[in-house]
Amino acid sequence: MQADRFFQTPRGRIVEELRRRKSASAVDLAKVFGLSPNAIRQQLVVLERDGLVVEQSVRRGPTKPTHEFSLTKDGEKLFPQHYDKMLGAVLREVRAQHGETGIAALFEGISKRTVAKARERVTATDTAGRLGQLTEVLREGGVMADYNLIEGGFELHEHNCPYSAVAKDNPEVCSVIHQVLEETIGGTHVQTESLATGGSECTFELKA
Repeated sequence: MQADRFFQTPRGRIVEELRRRKSASAVDLAKVFGLSPNAIRQQLVVLERDGLVVEQSVRRGPTKPTHEFSLTKDGEKLFPQHYDKMLGAVLREVRAQHGETGIAALFEGISKRTVAKARERVTATDTAGRLGQLTEVLREGGVMADYNLIEGGFELHEHNCPYSAVAKDNPEVCSVIHQVLEETIGGTHVQTESLATGGSECTFELKA
């Protein structure tokens, strides 16, 4: 299965939405895609048959249980897999041989190159336009990202991070996205939630 083609199909978009939401019912997904629950269930049946999603009964309040769907391990494998264990080992070796100064220099170089590449794509003149372009860049890199308007600015959501496991022991990893936001979006930003510290996503509040 070619992942890029798969995610252009209705089932692929459902898988993306389940990755973003963690779990959802057919009714939830129907509202997102503007389809009938039955149409969504037909797609979910195929996804479940292929071992990509699993159904479970979830109680929402005092009403009868709702059937929700979430991704299986095979479903998660459809998304870009990064060699986080190898990266963690490399960073430990750099720290052992060159100390914190070496780690800082390493990520300074990575940040500069990442910012340079992002600037080639993030060229809009307004904040919303730049944030939309950056979100697309993040998605192409395997991050399920989206953003929404909040009072005084915007909120950027990263629903997954290929490096979250490494960032738990190496917080410098997160410095890259902070530098990218500062250099491409401008204004000020603060991170209010982090996958690396046990959050359900990485969330950034951006003020113009």
